[in-house]
Amino acid sequence: MTKTALVLQHHNHITLGNLEPVLREHNYEIKIVDATSAPFDEHEFESADLLIVLGGHEGAYETDTHPYLKDELAVIRKRIDAKQPTFGVCLGAQLMAGAMGGENYKGEKPDLGYQQLQLTQAGRESVIRHAEGVGMLEWHGDHFTLPEGATVLASSSAYPNEAFAIGDFGLAVQFHPEVTDEMHAQWSEDTDGLLAKEGISRQEWERQRELHNDAMQVASNRMFSEWLDGLKARTH
Repeated sequence: MTKTALVLQHHNHITLGNLEPVLREHNYEIKIVDATSAPFDEHEFESADLLIVLGGHEGAYETDTHPYLKDELAVIRKRIDAKQPTFGVCLGAQLMAGAMGGENYKGEKPDLGYQQLQLTQAGRESVIRHAEGVGMLEWHGDHFTLPEGATVLASSSAYPNEAFAIGDFGLAVQFHPEVTDEMHAQWSEDTDGLLAKEGISRQEWERQRELHNDAMQVASNRMFSEWLDGLKARTH
């Protein structure tokens, strides 16, 4: 039976990446929604089998500069209150935390590059275990406090809350498991100035991608596939 995955996208080049084929393999019909064109069709958000909130350049706390973030926070909160499946990546994870009452804030330093996560016991018992020992891509400078009702699954050397779960229906990751080689190339062009400012050469940046990105694709597939399987089991 076909299910609907509603995807909140903030920028054309920040896409589902390697998550898209996994969704299709699990019989999801994908609908992309431009997050910047709020207000949203509330019925559409309430009826979707899955909501995915992707990353973006915005800070989750910049609701005055980007008013549509308020609408996102509202629809995310409604889905969480209704225990409807919701998945957030980077900005999406930050918005999920903010919707639950966590504090969103600018970090002291951007976290850039592939890092191995430090998993909690809950993380080792979750789908995040597939990322253990694998360099997962960090590309953010913002963070959040863990909201009440969330279970931390992983941290990194720079930020304490890299992944968290909400019951058996919500998953949020601060890192970027979805990034393909093609996305990496485009994002690198967009953030070339930031990389230089942080003292990261393009040669080293590309070396990291060559070293880690293939393994991350495998971990991402296993992690997301198992999570979707769990959602299916949850409805039976």
